[in-house]
Amino acid sequence: MLVSLKEILKIAEARKCAIGSFNTPNMTSARAIIAAAEELNEPVIIMHAQVHEEMGLCKMDEVAPMMLMFADKAKVPVCVHLDHGTDLDYVKRGLDLGFTSVMYDGSAYDEELNYANTCIARELSLAYGASLEAEIGSMGAREGSATGDTDESIYTDPAQAKKFVEETGVDALACAFGTAHGVYLKAPKLDFPRLEKIKSLVDVPLVMHGGSGVSVEDYKKVIDLGIRKINYYTYMAKAGAAAVAALSDKTFYHDIEVAAINGMKADVMSAMKVFANK
Repeated sequence: MLVSLKEILKIAEARKCAIGSFNTPNMTSARAIIAAAEELNEPVIIMHAQVHEEMGLCKMDEVAPMMLMFADKAKVPVCVHLDHGTDLDYVKRGLDLGFTSVMYDGSAYDEELNYANTCIARELSLAYGASLEAEIGSMGAREGSATGDTDESIYTDPAQAKKFVEETGVDALACAFGTAHGVYLKAPKLDFPRLEKIKSLVDVPLVMHGGSGVSVEDYKKVIDLGIRKINYYTYMAKAGAAAVAALSDKTFYHDIEVAAINGMKADVMSAMKVFANK
């Protein structure tokens, strides 16, 4: 069942849990994620990120119809989300293709331009009946890279977060408090007091990017502090690769694909159980 981000996050708020949000750069990952969600009877968010095109993984025009088909046929609520749209034209293209939620990421710009562009993205999303996520602060490393160190200067300032939400009208806020995209070179140190302060000042659901590699204990803490959407991909992709590596016979690609699906599905189910406080 295809739903918007705003709708699916109402479920998270009612249950005081987080919804897993997983990248689907191909049909293999989409099949694994939807199968995991249906087996657990959990709502889920599937994502395409603009950087996937730069990485040569997939093009939005190609992957969007597949994502929407899986969502429409799913037995559970599924939001189809554009992650880290870094220019407004790309965001509009995603809305034209049928994404029910988009993230505009203006974190690379100065504050004034980020605000202005996010407001434009807000009007675009409203025109399409879609939800909008945006970011204040920065997660630092981009997806597909290794990370470990973070910089205080890119963490979300709680007062700025309050102003940003009030002036842009976003449906969800991605905030930086110690996580980053990619593989952690050392355990992340999360700034829980910062997150708690942000939650006390804003009235929209909060989003954690860089969710792979965080401890179960820290997941539970951030959910208690208001995180309602957790972006997760890196360790899911690693699980798929590990399942393929364990195959004794790699003669046929279809056997490789099935192994990858099963490996990713198991990892996604583990993550979903933690996010759902099960």
